[in-house]
Amino acid sequence: MEFFQHIHQSLLDSSNPTIKRELLSSINWDNQLICIKGFRGVGKTTFLLDYIKDKYPGDNSTLYINLNNFYFTKRKISSFADEFAKRGGKVLLFDQIQKYPDWSADLRKCVDDNPGLKIVFTSSPVLRVAEGNPDLNGIASINHLEGLSFREYLNYTAEKNLPVISFEDILKNHVKIAKEIVSKVRPLAFFNEYLKNGYFPYFIDNPNFYANTLLKHINLALEIDVPYINQIELKYLSKLRKLLHIIASETPFTPNVSKLAASVKTSRATIMNYLKYLKNAKLIHLLYSNGEEDQMKKPDKVYLHNTNLLYAIAPNNTENLNLRHTFFYNQLAYKNNLKSSEKGDFCVNGKYHFIVGGRKIEPTSEVYAASDVIEIGEGNKIPLWLFGFLY
Repeated sequence: MEFFQHIHQSLLDSSNPTIKRELLSSINWDNQLICIKGFRGVGKTTFLLDYIKDKYPGDNSTLYINLNNFYFTKRKISSFADEFAKRGGKVLLFDQIQKYPDWSADLRKCVDDNPGLKIVFTSSPVLRVAEGNPDLNGIASINHLEGLSFREYLNYTAEKNLPVISFEDILKNHVKIAKEIVSKVRPLAFFNEYLKNGYFPYFIDNPNFYANTLLKHINLALEIDVPYINQIELKYLSKLRKLLHIIASETPFTPNVSKLAASVKTSRATIMNYLKYLKNAKLIHLLYSNGEEDQMKKPDKVYLHNTNLLYAIAPNNTENLNLRHTFFYNQLAYKNNLKSSEKGDFCVNGKYHFIVGGRKIEPTSEVYAASDVIEIGEGNKIPLWLFGFLY
């Protein structure tokens, strides 16, 4: 126990300046079992340490544990949690729960045996923490740590403290809001760099190796996370990689499943499964005509999950329209429902239709325009960058 307490304190003392994430203030921390899911490199470990420093400064009743430690090959986390609670522990934080083989049943035992102990744990986005999991369904509070919003990136790089703006407020008051922001900072001066190198927080410590680091995390997600959770044999990994590269090179596009199956040399059914796996891994977005209701059907459009992935996987496909659509989908999908639209590019929350493009696109009475390369809009024409302030 003392060994882990020493590591815990060393991490708190040595941590560099970080970007305080909006998720810290939106989670209900009163829940006993809290899950933080996120893509590799998105900042889950830093998020846990920031939570400790923010909520429990100097408090020895909290303990951070990385389950990469070989100690947990011989000891159950439920036994460790029981000892920790008996020593006065109140908050136990398990990082990378997917590294522990019996994580689901043992977490449930931690909760049942120690009702006064709060447990926070991180996981890969593909891990089925609640869905189809009788151990934790209805017990675990699931939260998703996305990459940095444009607002979070801008606040850090420009040293500002600009607030979150709701989607409804942007629609109603975007002219006033944009003028207030532009009076403090010129967002377009930072926008293109964010699209290329700003979604993942490791640009702070290692900007020159950003693309290499991102490629490493993409490959680890494909080689470890997706096959392990979905029980894919490693001999099929090359097909999954090839499919992702095809998507990145052609996105946004309406998928021809038969053509994709021929290119990857697999079946249509396997392609449909692979698309779902890549979506769950936060590598792609799938756009349907009826939103979540159409998950069993072929998607209308396929996009990469964020613009940084485009630059890393298919830098030759980073033309402006692709970047704009990918950014819009990425920033809105976290808290809003998007589906395809017959009137524009996207329908948001079932009633707001959007065309996404450059400064020359014009809205109509029924359709909004999310327009790039403008600082301030008018009427139904809204600056694209402003949708990066939703979280």
